Amino acid sequence: MTYDVQTCRPETNLADAAMRRWRNDCGVLPIIADGQKVVGMITDRDICMATATKHRDPANIRVKEVMSGKVYGCSCDTDIHEVPKIMQQRQVRRLPIMSAEDGRLQGILSMNDVALKAQAGKKGELSADDVEQTLRAICAHLPRAQAKPVEQPVAQLAAA
Repeated sequence: MTYDVQTCRPETNLADAAMRRWRNDCGVLPIIADGQKVVGMITDRDICMATATKHRDPANIRVKEVMSGKVYGCSCDTDIHEVPKIMQQRQVRRLPIMSAEDGRLQGILSMNDVALKAQAGKKGELSADDVEQTLRAICAHLPRAQAKPVEQPVAQLAAA
């Protein structure tokens, strides 16, 4: 996982969030508040769609206006074999790693990390099949009417 995670706050404007992602080569920015607690996530798609649909300058749109308040993550204690399952179920490529005690951000785990961890033929390790199944599930397109509603609260941690 990545420990030095770039973040933003709900008050950050979209232009600044986009530049943080660009300068630091980040796929997503966790949104933190209340002492490093993860309260949302923002992706490049979120930024683009908000800019297009709100018809406003990104510098005048705050992250809190468009952020996803649903955060699916795991803790440092989560078994590595559970990570692909969480990604598949929630169709996400990145999971914030949060403290199970207080939801504080500790790092981020990406699909890239999972793919790089996979070992060919090593028993007990993540496999190439795990990576393939996870990517298939994440990339599956559901019509909006069939998309599963998100029912879990903010900062849902996977059971370790």
